[in-house]
Amino acid sequence: MAGKIFGGKFSGKGKKICIVVSRFNDFITKHLLDGALDILIRHDVEEEYIDIIWVPGSFEIPYICKSVALSKKYDGIIALGAIIKGDTSHNEYIAQETTKGIAQVMLETMTPIAYGIITPENIEQAIERAGTKQGNKGAQAALTLLELINIKIGK
Repeated sequence: MAGKIFGGKFSGKGKKICIVVSRFNDFITKHLLDGALDILIRHDVEEEYIDIIWVPGSFEIPYICKSVALSKKYDGIIALGAIIKGDTSHNEYIAQETTKGIAQVMLETMTPIAYGIITPENIEQAIERAGTKQGNKGAQAALTLLELINIKIGK
């Protein structure tokens, strides 16, 4: 084994987190939000250090993530949304642009952003990813963010 191994801990002590969540499909995104909040609080993020911003849909998430990142008030951001396939391919365009936008914001601002946007084929799959068979993708995003913000590279 050569060199150092870096990794993050799942500790939210003293961390300020912003959750940006889509109001579109809120019958699903509310469950993603609940999962994220549960994980954050169980990992020592104080409730008053968690801000939630509701946006109209997933397409608007990157814009608000960039505003949040540029504010420099937060240690990290969780993006939550549900882009459910409909009768057209509209969902694919929204998912692609939302994903690219979030990645671009993260790299431009060097602010950790956890991706908790689900892209199920139907409502049944959405329900599975919001807390049943597939676990809760909001909770998984919260764990990802905690680990990411605690990775220290350097001395």
